[in-house]
Amino acid sequence: MGRNETVELTVLCLIQNGEKILLQNRIKEDWKGYTLPGGHVEIGESFVAAVKREMKEETGLTIHDPMLVGIKQFPMKNGNYMEGRYIVLLFKVTKFSGEVVSSEEGQMEWVNYNQLSKINTVDDFEDLLDVINNPKLTEFQYLVNGDEWSVVKK
Repeated sequence: MGRNETVELTVLCLIQNGEKILLQNRIKEDWKGYTLPGGHVEIGESFVAAVKREMKEETGLTIHDPMLVGIKQFPMKNGNYMEGRYIVLLFKVTKFSGEVVSSEEGQMEWVNYNQLSKINTVDDFEDLLDVINNPKLTEFQYLVNGDEWSVVKK
């Protein structure tokens, strides 16, 4: 077995303002609901440059000092890591400038942490926030056994 594998690289960013976080009401069917804004890393682009670019494109905000706080990963096809891995670098920021705008990806909204249970978030949103906000966690991985997908956080 070789040491190389097919990988798709993406970023997500939690933009926090006090007790509120900026969420996107995502309209695409593959991951529909409220979630963090993000997108793909371009070929040769640094991860920090990618998260800054994606936040500007999707939220209108210029983010400052993004901190890498974790990684999410899952198999790209057929529940099999041998067919490729989808990697999401998880960032968090509390410093930003500009005015919030929405994009074709979905409507942007500031949501208070205590209101999250009242909105329709994407399926794994709670686990995602746990990895981002818990300093003892850095990894969120989907393991697949047949048709059963489970989340492992480390």
